[in-house]
Amino acid sequence: MITRADSDRSFEDLLAEGVSVPIEGWDFSWFEGRATEARPSWGYATAMAERLAHATAALDVQTGGGEVLQFALTRAAPQRPTLVVATEGWPPNAGKATALLRPYGAAVVASPEDAPLPFADGAFDLVVSRHPVQAHWSEIARVLEPGGRYFAQHVGPASVFELVEHFLGPQPEEVRGARHPDVERREAEAAGLEVVDLRAERLRMEFYDIAAVVHFLRKVIWMVPDFSVEKYRPQLRELHERIQSEGAFVAHSSRHLFDVRKPESA
Repeated sequence: MITRADSDRSFEDLLAEGVSVPIEGWDFSWFEGRATEARPSWGYATAMAERLAHATAALDVQTGGGEVLQFALTRAAPQRPTLVVATEGWPPNAGKATALLRPYGAAVVASPEDAPLPFADGAFDLVVSRHPVQAHWSEIARVLEPGGRYFAQHVGPASVFELVEHFLGPQPEEVRGARHPDVERREAEAAGLEVVDLRAERLRMEFYDIAAVVHFLRKVIWMVPDFSVEKYRPQLRELHERIQSEGAFVAHSSRHLFDVRKPESA
């Protein structure tokens, strides 16, 4: 029989474990057996590899730790672009991406996510990005050559908001509706780009223990921007007890796929 003391110790141990796991990069393998997330039907990393195999100069915006780009470059071999560059704004990720991508001939440029892209006009025939914090459409349009493509998977509206609102409470409609694909389509078109394809899906997520929740919120920092175990201990305790009594905590991620073209006449 599990006593209250056992439950408390388990809760504290799980919190400590969630805090101790390194958060650099976009390797989510630690979550195996702790949390699951369904993947979009389009298979972004594999589709990215197919685009890279036909590109000459490629840019990966906000590459994280470089893991997705590394996978795609490996899959695209031997037809890789002559030039491959990635940007990243968070120093720990930039360092990790540099080490990971150097063997593939890819350079990583440290660049804040809200800064202009540090490249010449028309420098790339392919720009890719997986889960950019924000798509800067005018900059994407500027660095693409005429006829070039932007191929990216974005986080959509109200993504994982079951978890977000557990900690922050109900969010206003303008927050829930942010990142809507229809809004982003209009922004892309306003920058002079043509949206060739746009798909959206909502996908089931499950968290099996509170350590997975802690690690997720530490890693994906924009979900609960001021998250810390100390600040949100009551909510963590409540969620831990809910998982203990009811099973996995279910949320839903929101993703959309952009295939965008810069017109030849641009």
